[in-house]
Amino acid sequence: MAWPNKKPPQAQGKKTLGKGVFCKCDGCGETHPAQAFADHFEVCTACGHHHRLGVEGWRRLLLDDGKLEVWDEQLRPADPLGFSDGKRYGDRVAAAQKTTRAVEAAETGRGKLGGHSIAYGAYNFAFMGGSMGSVVGEKITRLFERAVAARLPIVLLQASGGARMQEGILSLMQMAKMVAALERVRAAKIPFISVLRDPTTGGVAASCALLGDVNVAEPGALIGFAGPRVIASTIGEKLPPGFQRPEFLLSHGMIDLIVPRPEMKATLGTLIMHLSAGKTATTNGHAKHRERRPAL
Repeated sequence: MAWPNKKPPQAQGKKTLGKGVFCKCDGCGETHPAQAFADHFEVCTACGHHHRLGVEGWRRLLLDDGKLEVWDEQLRPADPLGFSDGKRYGDRVAAAQKTTRAVEAAETGRGKLGGHSIAYGAYNFAFMGGSMGSVVGEKITRLFERAVAARLPIVLLQASGGARMQEGILSLMQMAKMVAALERVRAAKIPFISVLRDPTTGGVAASCALLGDVNVAEPGALIGFAGPRVIASTIGEKLPPGFQRPEFLLSHGMIDLIVPRPEMKATLGTLIMHLSAGKTATTNGHAKHRERRPAL
């Protein structure tokens, strides 16, 4: 007798076995218990491969007790162009808000890292690819301005696909606005540490992401303006091995440090301590160093 349309219990059980219980590493293929994977902040204990970590995980990793005094959460994205690409922009934003339970693609606030009070910001790649629209640009600009007013060192975690196309030129304008605010940070001699996650690309990479007093990258992160396939097809040449990866960028003076995730909090705490102690010489020195760096 043939089985009815509904699958037998044995087949159903095998299909769902292990779902949400185990995670497979994208680097080495090793299988880990999901809870153990989360406890190690999405880093494979077998090969050290860094998987993408959400903003909640970063708060838990870096901030004392995982606590953040959130700033400017009242800012909401609008649809100034009435944009639609088959789906209305407003509907895309609403879907991202529902999925991520976040208001926008960046969160900012005040927290403590290793006992140091800091102005903290993080791009949320799960929210429309961490894309930078008007609200994101305004939040980062206000982050810089609040840091100057309160004399707080800044730690900004980058992860973005670039400017948000649904807002057109209004999103591109945020690049200039954020960089102008960052210049006021430099003038006030406030330390700014930029943490480059996977991926840091487009307008975010072309504005503030590589302008830190210290640029810290995670192992394996993609960092650049356009993607390597786009560049290769445009210039018609094969790119060098490891192009736009941290090791390549470090050897070419684009970043300052590559720090594994388990060491990130301790490293940032040390940097904050040293930069805050000698911020005048450090900030000015690094500003000149950044001007000599080649374009991405």
